[in-house]
Amino acid sequence: MTAVHEIEQMLGYTFRRPALLDEALTHKSLRHGHTLGNLSTASDPVKDNERLEFLGDTVLALVISEHIVSKFPHASEGELSQIKAQLVSRRVLAHAAARMRLGALLKLGRGEEVTHGWQKHSLLANTLEAVIGAIYLDGGLDPARVFVLRALDRELETLQRQGSSVKAFQDFKSHLQEHCQKQWRMLPVYRVIRESGPDHHKSFEVIVELHGQPYGYGVGKTKKEAEQAAAAQALERLESNGSADVDFNHGCEVTRR
Repeated sequence: MTAVHEIEQMLGYTFRRPALLDEALTHKSLRHGHTLGNLSTASDPVKDNERLEFLGDTVLALVISEHIVSKFPHASEGELSQIKAQLVSRRVLAHAAARMRLGALLKLGRGEEVTHGWQKHSLLANTLEAVIGAIYLDGGLDPARVFVLRALDRELETLQRQGSSVKAFQDFKSHLQEHCQKQWRMLPVYRVIRESGPDHHKSFEVIVELHGQPYGYGVGKTKKEAEQAAAAQALERLESNGSADVDFNHGCEVTRR
């Protein structure tokens, strides 16, 4: 069995054009400044997965939107938007990619290899989207839909049990607090920046600050709901950038990439 066939078995899909699979698993760092034999010549450049990632992001959004509208006919537009946002978040996609061992298959340049790029949530999530895009180009929407729903089966099953509740995923405030205590020995601070609407239909806007710097923003019908949304965004940024790359002495800057 060839390496391609082994990968296809892991993905549950057989490509008619294996070159699309190879492209989906190639990170841009391999193309930028690195030469692998004659693969990086001007006549035959290495193709990275950014274009497939772009396409896969759109296909993923369509499949998830279609699925949750069908499964939760009584959910409001706002609830559906929140559910979709969680299902297509970097964190959820990275966990799904890790379960499929996509990190071990990802082709990286030397710089990303040295910094263990295959473990970064942003790269894992992007690779999963690129694979979705590759399957869509190769076989159309139906196999792409099957792949997406299988890749996220754990999250979708949890969501189904909880009955369309965003709480099905986790308590973002607790997770952020644990993360900050472990990483920096500090606690996040939540601040209401705007409160609007009549008493029976309030809207709260909240930011969460890490070392005095705003790092997440959320809106909700209650302070608690807005704080959860802000914590979710902060976690998304931390996991996308990599916690080790955030220097709170010099602002929220990313030193890698």
